[in-house]
Amino acid sequence: MSILLPTSTAGSLPKPAWLAEPEKLWSPWKLQGSELIEGKQDALRLALHEQQLAGLDIVSDGEQSRQHFVTTFIEHLTGVDFEKRQTVKIRDRYDASVPSVVGDVARQKPVFVEDAKFLRQQTKQPIKWALPGPMTMIDTLYDGHYKSREKLAWEFAKILNQEARELEDAGVDIIQFDEPAFNVFFDEVNDWGIATLERALEGLKCETAVHICYGYGIKANTDWKQSLGSEWRQYEEAFPKLQTSNIDIVSLECHNSRVPMDLLELIRGKKVMVGAIDVATNTIETPEEVADTLRKALQFVDADKLYPSTNCGMAPLSRDVARGKLNALTAGAALIRQELA
Repeated sequence: MSILLPTSTAGSLPKPAWLAEPEKLWSPWKLQGSELIEGKQDALRLALHEQQLAGLDIVSDGEQSRQHFVTTFIEHLTGVDFEKRQTVKIRDRYDASVPSVVGDVARQKPVFVEDAKFLRQQTKQPIKWALPGPMTMIDTLYDGHYKSREKLAWEFAKILNQEARELEDAGVDIIQFDEPAFNVFFDEVNDWGIATLERALEGLKCETAVHICYGYGIKANTDWKQSLGSEWRQYEEAFPKLQTSNIDIVSLECHNSRVPMDLLELIRGKKVMVGAIDVATNTIETPEEVADTLRKALQFVDADKLYPSTNCGMAPLSRDVARGKLNALTAGAALIRQELA
């Protein structure tokens, strides 16, 4: 991008109260039918407006049209039964009731393409669209059909590639694949996880990103982080292979984390979305706190490759808090731009 330190969010923004219960993950819709379609579009416009008011350089839909960053995509696929549910442990961390794979998975029609076209009509700014990554998708299901995590991941990679190509045609500038599972299943990440991710982005000419975080600020995730000790070195496992992959941008959790910043040296040469906003707290960062995180990252990331962002999505936060954090992000990035100038 022509602008130095282009700012963006990692993913979701809070939904308005008239669309879904606020400050809650995956809450059900309050509208139905045509009213729901119109309500999602109104919420998308609102999310875009909030980003523009804050001065973000790269904008998104704020995930206003989906309840869940993984299952909303899966809901549109054949071969998955949402009535036949099983309890599984998500990312080896917490139990959840999930749908079952009961047959060959396939995508009959586009999932988010119309939403992306709608967003593209609203702005001339660069837009980013998030999709779940193959490994995180398989970790959110019970597979009684393929009975192989790797085989199911390759099937999802093909489906994701179909969607990604159509999103690119719809005018999306950056397609991001969310892979929090990369921070957990290290052997699988290196054996086939990064390979399936590259299959998902095969043939794309737009920029591509992978988002690897430590999760939303829910209790299961915060408890897990407390168990990880004084240094969080999970990124160290995937970075060497990511550095040689075809992915353009690596999106990470850095602010208020125990990730040693020097691990970023392992992906030197890649563009890095540096999470400079903590989404697990209602405390709004000061611009100087954001700038301090970015300064530390600049020791290991070239300035023309650093993209200030949030640690993760902000769906569970209040709109006021999210608004304050977006303002802090852009103000902090502005401080660093001045210093670099």
